[in-house]
Amino acid sequence: MRVGFFLPQVGPAASPGAIVKVAKRAEDLKYDSLWVTERLLYALEPQTSYYGGPLPEVYKRVFDPLETLTFAAAHTSRIALGTSVLDIPFYNPVLLARRLTTLDVLSDGRLRVGLGLGWSKDEHDAAGASMKARGQRASEFIKVLKTIWTTDPSEFHGKYFQLPKSIIQPKPVQKPHPPIYLAAFAPQALKRTAKLADGWMPVGVPIDGLKSMTAQLRSMAQSAGRNPADLKLVLRYNLSITPKPLGSDRSFFSGTLDQIKDDIKAVKDLGPDELLLDVTFSPDSQTEASFLSYLERIRKLI
Repeated sequence: MRVGFFLPQVGPAASPGAIVKVAKRAEDLKYDSLWVTERLLYALEPQTSYYGGPLPEVYKRVFDPLETLTFAAAHTSRIALGTSVLDIPFYNPVLLARRLTTLDVLSDGRLRVGLGLGWSKDEHDAAGASMKARGQRASEFIKVLKTIWTTDPSEFHGKYFQLPKSIIQPKPVQKPHPPIYLAAFAPQALKRTAKLADGWMPVGVPIDGLKSMTAQLRSMAQSAGRNPADLKLVLRYNLSITPKPLGSDRSFFSGTLDQIKDDIKAVKDLGPDELLLDVTFSPDSQTEASFLSYLERIRKLI
């Protein structure tokens, strides 16, 4: 099982120096990958609730994901660099394909592309994006990315996106293209993952839910004429680390590091391809020093 760690890109700990130190130390500790997330803005009067509650305070300070990864790429040489996730409605596929290609080339083929649909109406409004027909647009969006990455000249004519026959160079280092992972929960989103993606990247799903959804996804992949084993399982968990143990009703990946170690073992027994851990939301991880400390301590758990 590969192990990834999130860069200090969000919250009070986020700074150029912290990003460089965590990226370099993660590579020294032989982590497999570094990750960033996307948050466009912090709405003061949100139209959409955040999983039933207010937006975490850490989201008031967020570095752009792709610029952060490019910066980290310049200070590392081996470790993979991924997005968990970029929100498709905020982007044009031709422009994003070029940006992602550039990052893959500059990092010598280390890019991993996690994509999602987003959930905040405020962010969609600010980006000039519609929340209607997001699924259909996403499917076409992914096809445009693949077309640009794998054909020369490239051409695409769809319902939502148009690309005249064109030369778009360079192409990604990775062949046929950087891996695409989708964050999906609804049945239609899982079908999109099964048909178009290289892997599934759920966030915070408990063990029982993972078992049933993974089985459903693999069945969908088989129905789509794909080998289910070709779909990677990349699991992301946001850690809430506490100094004292929590009770039996604690949430998955919350509590002391010893309790979280038990959760890591439970996930590992499922046989995922990669486990991504984010300490951004833990109350005592809001400094560069605390991020580095958790980077070291978590590596010892696995």
